[in-house]
Amino acid sequence: MTQPPEPASFDVAGPLDGDPIVFVHGTRLSRTSWSAQVDGLGDRYRVIAMDLPGHGALSHRPFTLRAAADELERVIVDAAGGRAVVTGLSLGGYVAMDLAARRPELVRALILSGATQEPIGLRSRPYLVLAWVIDRLGRRGFDDLNRWFFRTRYPAAIADPILGGGFHSDGGSTALRALVGERFAPRLAAYPGPVLIINGDLDVLFRLGARGFARSARDVRRVRIRGATHLANLDRPEVFNEAVRRFMRTLEGRP
Repeated sequence: MTQPPEPASFDVAGPLDGDPIVFVHGTRLSRTSWSAQVDGLGDRYRVIAMDLPGHGALSHRPFTLRAAADELERVIVDAAGGRAVVTGLSLGGYVAMDLAARRPELVRALILSGATQEPIGLRSRPYLVLAWVIDRLGRRGFDDLNRWFFRTRYPAAIADPILGGGFHSDGGSTALRALVGERFAPRLAAYPGPVLIINGDLDVLFRLGARGFARSARDVRRVRIRGATHLANLDRPEVFNEAVRRFMRTLEGRP
């Protein structure tokens, strides 16, 4: 029996000849969390927002770090012509570093937001605690909490696409546990290309780890966004987008 085709798991916008940027979301969210970047950067760049396994259109697929990186590779090949700047928030940043270390020829540059803390030892506790909370509340309870949070905190232009994409607590819990015990600074050190590290100044846990990650990178720039939490692309979308634009300009003329 022929299996029905999978629903689309990535969105593409912007000019066909624009430099491609692939956006990779954080845990429990989906590609719709990048709507402010798709709208704000699609005038010049070929912007591609994708879903990870366990999330969005791929919620039926189990999340593993390797499966997520393989999905990112597929999107770069299928939607970006085989090479792209990769922007990852939180979970997405870790996935991006994993692929960049293994397949650097696919990654023109890395933009990492809220992904500068190693989930090892005591520093893994926040990941495990959040996974425990998700499991304790149950999928429905945690999804209800997320809907309330995003409706309350963000304007409709940002919140509505996120709510439309749904929340994926089961996949998020699995993804958090999959990160624990993994080291990502060595992966970043193995990547030879340019790196931009973005942190919200209110995202203390990840901001404090940024210096160590920056020391690991070979060609790095750092931006701290005032008034932003872990969700810097949602808290200060215009500032986030401008940081991406400035970084993209530094890549002009480079292979």
